[in-house]
Amino acid sequence: MQDIDSYIEELKSKIAQSPDCAIHHYNLGVAYLAKRDFEKAKSCFKDAIMASSEMAEAYVQLGGIAMYEGDLDSCFMYNKKASEIRPRFAVPYGNMGFVYLQQGEINKAIRILKRAISLDPKFVQAYTTLSSAYLMDKDYDLCIEHATKAIELQPMFGPAYNNLGLAYLELKEYQKAKEFFEKAEETGYEVAPEVLEELEKALANEKV
Repeated sequence: MQDIDSYIEELKSKIAQSPDCAIHHYNLGVAYLAKRDFEKAKSCFKDAIMASSEMAEAYVQLGGIAMYEGDLDSCFMYNKKASEIRPRFAVPYGNMGFVYLQQGEINKAIRILKRAISLDPKFVQAYTTLSSAYLMDKDYDLCIEHATKAIELQPMFGPAYNNLGLAYLELKEYQKAKEFFEKAEETGYEVAPEVLEELEKALANEKV
């Protein structure tokens, strides 16, 4: 794969020749994201939108940067705009569901995440976020069902294993919880230390 800096220079050259090409601006933004240069990436995605107001992906990327920066309102706004431009594009619905969940709007999150999955039945992140919503709603069976679906689609997706662990912990099925937390950690996911501590105490009490 070519060096990211030379790729950036190549894209800049293409933009100089075709300044109205939204795709070149978008690709340059993605390249800057790869370098974690969020300010330059933002500028490029906005240039892409200026070149083509129908560039839904650029709005989603701006939403992703806003989410990373902790600006949930802007994240929601950008993704809502993307969904208005392309109503059958699943990703913005998934992201809006995540924002609703962060804001404690569980029912709204569930509704919009179901829409994301109906548009893309292989949307692993949406299944996992939906399982998180059901976990928060104390509907552990539906949490398990959706986290299991996420793992069927992507067997090394740590957050889904973590959700299964949390659901079984709540159901007091401690051995199952332990197995799923271990699987989560095998994927590189870091299970919250306080959760593991709670599980260890519960397992110790079972032996008494």
